[in-house]
Amino acid sequence: MDQQELQEIKAMAGKYNVIPVVRRLLADTETPIRVFQHLSKDKYAFLLESVEGGVKWARYSFIGTDPFLLLKLKKNNLTLEQNGKTESFHTTEPLQLLREKLRSYRSPAIPELPPFTGGAIGFFGYDLLQYYEKKLPPHPTDDLNMDDMQFMFCDRVIVFDHFKQQVLVIGNVHIAEGATDADIEKSYADTCNIIAETIRRIQQPLPIQPSRGTPPHDPELGEVSSNLTKQQFLDNVNQAKEYIRSGDIFQVVLSQRFHIETEVDPLHVYRVLRTMNPSPYMYVLKLDDEVIVGTSPELLVKVDDGKVETRPIAGTRPRGKTPEEDLAFEKELLADEKERAEHVMLVDLGRNDLGRVSTFGTVKCDSYMEVERYSHVMHIVSNVTGQLRPDKDFYDAFLSCLPAGTVSGAPKLRAMEIIAELENEARGAYAGAIGYLGFSGNLNTCITIRTIIFKHGKAYVQAGAGIVWDSVPENEYEETVNKAKGMLKAIRSAEAAFSTPNSHQSKVNEFPVVVAGDRRTNLDYD
Repeated sequence: MDQQELQEIKAMAGKYNVIPVVRRLLADTETPIRVFQHLSKDKYAFLLESVEGGVKWARYSFIGTDPFLLLKLKKNNLTLEQNGKTESFHTTEPLQLLREKLRSYRSPAIPELPPFTGGAIGFFGYDLLQYYEKKLPPHPTDDLNMDDMQFMFCDRVIVFDHFKQQVLVIGNVHIAEGATDADIEKSYADTCNIIAETIRRIQQPLPIQPSRGTPPHDPELGEVSSNLTKQQFLDNVNQAKEYIRSGDIFQVVLSQRFHIETEVDPLHVYRVLRTMNPSPYMYVLKLDDEVIVGTSPELLVKVDDGKVETRPIAGTRPRGKTPEEDLAFEKELLADEKERAEHVMLVDLGRNDLGRVSTFGTVKCDSYMEVERYSHVMHIVSNVTGQLRPDKDFYDAFLSCLPAGTVSGAPKLRAMEIIAELENEARGAYAGAIGYLGFSGNLNTCITIRTIIFKHGKAYVQAGAGIVWDSVPENEYEETVNKAKGMLKAIRSAEAAFSTPNSHQSKVNEFPVVVAGDRRTNLDYD
């Protein structure tokens, strides 16, 4: 027991009731994947990291398991599971209950520690806004039956600091109201023991899981099902264009959901995505019988020490094979009037979203229409920031930005009404947000796109396209197909690279897309 550390905790106990304790290890021979493998068989676990973006975005990887509290929301019913007990509440203000629960934990923001040392990790569904915008109609069906939001409250976090090459194993001392010095000493000793046990667990040897070779970049996909026929999607685009012509909206993002059958380990798919499609936001959320795996390029909203930030991304080109071709693609992207107009509209949306919760005059574009390069693509990106008003917190900032304009449209509310009309099925986690809400008041969430939902032997991938007045329906359909294809191929690549029971062994070059009612069409995914 470190007496100096204990005295520091006692000194903070009057103001805070959750205080982080840290043990540091060298990380030069460890990887986040290996550490997460130790935890990935638990019912609940998470891995949040960045694989691209430099020190600003890719410095930390966060890993955890064994939540002390689970919070779930579905159809106005909020459930809390803690200490083997389950409580349920009817609510029309779910974020207020989440806010109150997190506010009951007060933790210091320590500058030399990572921005997240414990808190709630999980997802907000796209349809969460229906609780706050009563004009939004529910979707007719909800085949995936995902929660409207689900969070794990974790007071044990393993953090990789890639800049310092350290692993930080963090536990939190819980200080009960009216705690005596003896109570604090016991809680501190318990936390130190938990940290020591966590270190022992992650240092245990693991079974070797070699791949059968390099994952194929262009695997065959076999049979893929969609929730829409091609004609249904084209009809939706044409109807959306009618709304645009009549002046209801400027843009709307329409999507379709694909799924395939697979028994692959979601962590193997994540490993493939990590190399094939590295992004600033990558994640594995294991939520009992659901696993969410994703590689999102786009921040939704971030709050850190009172600064609120969002980063609209719109406009895409592939990376060039040579520096000259790369520069040519950049010039082409910046000269594309349609791409520029869409991006400007989304920046205006972002400024408006932050303006509702920021101190007057503080909202600004730190960077505007800059091209950022990733492993396979380049995007037009802007960065919008503001200073959170004293009467607002990170819940207000989050709600003002949900959902992102890049997955809904503009004006946002009317676009969402049209989405609810044209898309038959609830979106679930897709187009919502994934991230953390810290005990210290920080928040970091990304938009849930380029994401796979693994559930009951199937993998679901949803992809959308932004519809504007001059959209060509066939092109928008192909955009959704191509976006989904990359994620689906990662699944088949993982099956090919790792030993998988009942793995896909298709020999065809085209796969049939099977839709409800056995309406069939063929898509060339090669």
